[in-house]
Amino acid sequence: MPASRSTKNCTLVIPARRRSTRLPDKLLLRETGKSVLQHTYEAACQTRCPQTILIATDDDQIAAEARRFGARVVMTSPNCASGTDRVAEAVRENDRSSVVVNLQGDEPEIDPAAVDSLIESLWANPSASMATLATPIRDQTLLEDPACVKVVFDFAGQALYFSRSPIPHVRDGQDDLLESTSPLFYQHIGVYAYRRDLLMRIALLPPGRMEQLENLEQLRVLENGEKIVITVVDEPSRGIDTPADYAAFVSRRRAG
Repeated sequence: MPASRSTKNCTLVIPARRRSTRLPDKLLLRETGKSVLQHTYEAACQTRCPQTILIATDDDQIAAEARRFGARVVMTSPNCASGTDRVAEAVRENDRSSVVVNLQGDEPEIDPAAVDSLIESLWANPSASMATLATPIRDQTLLEDPACVKVVFDFAGQALYFSRSPIPHVRDGQDDLLESTSPLFYQHIGVYAYRRDLLMRIALLPPGRMEQLENLEQLRVLENGEKIVITVVDEPSRGIDTPADYAAFVSRRRAG
């Protein structure tokens, strides 16, 4: 882990769940010579802002793998309903950082500079309780894909809404909007920085109606009056969800 880290108080947590429906044991796959989890951890170690990096898991095999490559592990309950809950549990008794980052274990190609920008945006916006990433959408198929979560935000970079639908809706069709010099559509990237107070409260906040309709947990934050600041990056991260995703990742690693 780099020795020169910011003096500000931040911890990065990688919640690592073993079971995956579409790609079983994906965090332990190691065709590159390293597990997916180790690649993600090593990318996290390239960030400047966090002083501490933890792997949070309820699985002994994941924990053993993390310890093998030198990570600090926090064991959490198997009953955590989400990665956010696992992150909150990991820091509740083990860490007092004022800002906590949630980086999923299946993000081996996350850009460390993007994570630092995310953290710095939260430090720079004291009225915001949470920060996340977005990147321009230039493809019509992606814009219309419900699996691609879209976000719109105001002039100050604060999120207005997240949706699985194309937003904003263009009432009078214009074919060139996706190619506009100033992007209009943005894809949400699921890396989060929370102020500690919000992270400790988020599971206690009542689920909102929009959250339940869209099945998007970040809408709970907006529906309860909290502010989310958006950091725009040029390219999306390439998470690993399917066998095809992993095969493509291995191919890029071997080519590199």
